[in-house]
Amino acid sequence: MRKTTSVGSAVFCLREVGGALASLLLLFSAIAFLVTGPVSVAEDSKTPAVLPAPSAGKAIVCIYRTYRFTGSASHDELFVNDTHLAKLLNSEYAFIEVPPGTVVIAGLPKMYYGSITMSVGAALNQARQKENERARFEAEAGKTYYFKWTAGTMATMIKVTPVDPSVGAKEISKLHLSKPVDDKDAPKPETKDTDKPAAN
Repeated sequence: MRKTTSVGSAVFCLREVGGALASLLLLFSAIAFLVTGPVSVAEDSKTPAVLPAPSAGKAIVCIYRTYRFTGSASHDELFVNDTHLAKLLNSEYAFIEVPPGTVVIAGLPKMYYGSITMSVGAALNQARQKENERARFEAEAGKTYYFKWTAGTMATMIKVTPVDPSVGAKEISKLHLSKPVDDKDAPKPETKDTDKPAAN
């Protein structure tokens, strides 16, 4: 009888160990998938981004944002010479052709709402929100200018800093183009002149 009891407990003990090992194996598999999944997706992504050469008599301004956890809840509505360029999110870039001369990059900071703390911080930022000049420089025709966008927590300490063209080109090759802006308040081209009464 004693022998049966010890065999039964040994089998029970082996089942516990086997179950624990299976759970551990499943955990390691999940961790491996989470760690290597984004790497394999990045390798399968589209060809690297390359900006076109500027048109004759124009310059290109490229603003990009690499992935960072700090500041990832914030974004900026970017304007270049009063033209709404993009809503720049993590791992995105946007570019625009500009005439030579003074170029002003401005932004309107925004933040995604989340927890109560983030909502309070975002509400405070919204209360003191205004369009801020991020950079001003003199553009020369035929050149491409790269600017890197960074932010601190809760849409604070937003900076747009000039970057060496070789560094900027290398960094945007890992990013994707920002979605086109959806300006609902912008006048539609066909209604701009047709809504006005004819002058006599």
